Amino acid sequence: MDLDTPMGMAPMLGTARTGATILCCNCGSPIDGTSSAGAMCYDCIKLTVDISKTIPREAHIQFCRDCDRWLMPPNTWVNAAPESKELLALCLKRLRNITKVRIVNAEFIWTEPHSRRIKVKITIQDSVADGVLMQQSFEVVYVVGTQQCKDCAKSYTANVWRASVQVRQKVPHKRTFLLLEQLILKHQAHRDTINIKEEKGGIDFYFAHRNQAEAFLSFLKSVIPIFVKESRQLISQDNHTGDKSYKFNYSVEIVPICRDDLVALPLKLARSIGNITPLVLCHRIGTSVNLLDPNTLQTAEISSDVFWRAPFQPLAGTPDLVEFIVMDVEPTNVRKGKWVLSEVQVARAADLGVNDNTYFTRTHLGNLLHAGDSVLGYMLSGTNFNSSALDAIEASRAFGSTIPDVILVKKHYPNRRKNRKRNWKLKRMAKDEGELLPKTADQEKMEAEYEMFLRDVEEDEELRAALALYKNTKKRQQDADAMSIAETEMTGVDDGPKINMDELLDDFDELGIHDE
Repeated sequence: MDLDTPMGMAPMLGTARTGATILCCNCGSPIDGTSSAGAMCYDCIKLTVDISKTIPREAHIQFCRDCDRWLMPPNTWVNAAPESKELLALCLKRLRNITKVRIVNAEFIWTEPHSRRIKVKITIQDSVADGVLMQQSFEVVYVVGTQQCKDCAKSYTANVWRASVQVRQKVPHKRTFLLLEQLILKHQAHRDTINIKEEKGGIDFYFAHRNQAEAFLSFLKSVIPIFVKESRQLISQDNHTGDKSYKFNYSVEIVPICRDDLVALPLKLARSIGNITPLVLCHRIGTSVNLLDPNTLQTAEISSDVFWRAPFQPLAGTPDLVEFIVMDVEPTNVRKGKWVLSEVQVARAADLGVNDNTYFTRTHLGNLLHAGDSVLGYMLSGTNFNSSALDAIEASRAFGSTIPDVILVKKHYPNRRKNRKRNWKLKRMAKDEGELLPKTADQEKMEAEYEMFLRDVEEDEELRAALALYKNTKKRQQDADAMSIAETEMTGVDDGPKINMDELLDDFDELGIHDE
């Protein structure tokens, strides 16, 4: 066989057809010539191409020191905690040309809090050529600048507020305001106020916007019966555009009836709310005035709209309560909730040892009273109330003979220690007293009213359920000093009600780190 004879070469079976292979123009590595971009390999592309060159490596963000908010251009201020997703979104929006690439990941890099610098590591992805995607990571440094927002700047000018809510109640005490203060604190209804000022007969709440004041009014209507009047005052007007700026004032008046007050209803009103006896007690104040007949345990409600059609004053209040001593108690079979109707024989505590006058009456406190207990009530026999509603009740044939000599209101604890140390406490609102600084006598009156309110909280479980009570950690630290020799030598025992620790909340404002 001649070796020089030309022969055809058969292709190998099972081998795949490959594209043209070329060398990288930069490093000489073999690459696929059909899919290469600019005749360069992927490693050389990463070294020579920068997909983030149009994105700045430094930016500025503005922070308000007064309200701890960040500026979202052009005029929006947002709340964002350090290293939160809200702050990260704000930082990404401050970068130019960031929307032209795809963001794969973004995270904060820790910096010193006082350095006024925020570092963010961003990973982006973009296409370099057909079928070639490139991913790159880089850091951006944000310089934190300080700028006062409009709301904070406005607080230093004369037109600091745009809406005010003036809450008033025509009563000689502030028991209702003490309860309202606790309800506001529990539901955080005062979070939008820019100032709270205590005035004669009530409290003023100031807001930067009208809708915030209206939201506060909605809260007041949901907890107490009120009557609202609205007024406005023109601040400025643009004659060219017709734009006007107003200040809004809302005058809120609370019903002058408080818990444990003696109420003499008009006869027509008593018939319209269930034909209840006109002489009743107010046992609760909610969205309406809740009344109780201690002789029959019948209850009724007076809504805010019904009351303000023909408002009236209570017959007597808690300053008119008289202490009685229970001589005998005979319960009946009439029960309604926590109340038990009982027939009680009482005598005035001031008359013991002087005369033997006793009074028979019916009361709703049958489950609480025993012989020898003290109880507070209203003395109707021999008392001149100077009330036209009571005169109408005495002159009526249906109710004139049903007026008792004594109406009992609540149990009294005469052996309760004064200024005793409690294992619980209530928070108070930060109010601006302004020019009405209380005198010494007024300060003592306010402290006495607050002590009465604390005692009501201890005695009423329903009232405690509506409030937020906190553990008194200072009291626990002083437990050793509380058992002093003077207290151990006191005659009698503190018979006042106590509050269980399970009902109390932890006060996180007092938690801290202390060195041993």
